Amino acid sequence: MARARKPSVGVIGLGSMGMGVACTLVKKGFTTHAFDIRASARNAFARAGGISHKSPAELAAECDVIIVLVVNASQTEDVLFGANGAVAALKSGSVVIASATVAPEFAINLGERLENAGVRMIDAPVSGGAARAATGELSIMASGAPSAFRKAKSVLDAIAIKVYRLGDETGMGSKVKMINQLLAGVHIASACEAIALGIRAGVDPDVLYEVISNSAGSSWMFQNRVPHILDGDYKPLSAVSIFVKDLGIVLDSAHEMQFPAPLTAAAHQLYLAAAGAGLAGEDDSAVVKVYQQLSGIELPKKRARKSKKTKRA
Repeated sequence: MARARKPSVGVIGLGSMGMGVACTLVKKGFTTHAFDIRASARNAFARAGGISHKSPAELAAECDVIIVLVVNASQTEDVLFGANGAVAALKSGSVVIASATVAPEFAINLGERLENAGVRMIDAPVSGGAARAATGELSIMASGAPSAFRKAKSVLDAIAIKVYRLGDETGMGSKVKMINQLLAGVHIASACEAIALGIRAGVDPDVLYEVISNSAGSSWMFQNRVPHILDGDYKPLSAVSIFVKDLGIVLDSAHEMQFPAPLTAAAHQLYLAAAGAGLAGEDDSAVVKVYQQLSGIELPKKRARKSKKTKRA
């Protein structure tokens, strides 16, 4: 029995997540095309064995499936429908895997517009960070028509350790991602507050990290982000600005539903404060610097990472 042909895949957006996804697809034998506005990213991808393009339209003409891994709704709109956008060049029946974190209402509308253009969409926000993107171990919260999943199955299987099928209608994937981001944002903010309070109280922050990591107060975000603080390393893989956006989506959607979200609102204010202090482009754990400014605590200085506990994601 002949083996099914792998679809030709395009990745739009070669940031920390998109580059990992694109390179994973190359390693797994897919003919992989990519576009990014930065020539340096396009050139790096070409050196990794992929095919780079100078516009989304140029990429889309070569692809059966495209993955959009840009930052927000505005960028998604631009690369799909803007000047030299992908949609006009896509073949009828192609699949767009839309993976930016966006408001559910935007995802629903986008699905309708793509359907009217003869293109199928999977609403597919991702989780797992740059490290898991690079190893093909993402979690994908996905919804869309069964026909779209059938066409894109091999692509999704290549980049994800788990694909959660959440229904046939676009928007459900973005709704679940919104809840994930509520928890992630609040957990990071609370981890920063906890470590800052511990430092103020005179506790050795390395000891505090070890104790809490093995106690009931721990969380995945505490264990992952606090090492960034202990290392004094705020190189952005997930920046403060991301949670300004994502918790803003949560609050806007909650407002539409007349649903109270006081914890989200408090965390959002911390990210806004960090962004206002010039930290928008730093790692999201830089929220701890807000507490430094408020209380005068001395944070750990930058140091070399010494163990697996400091692995970034």
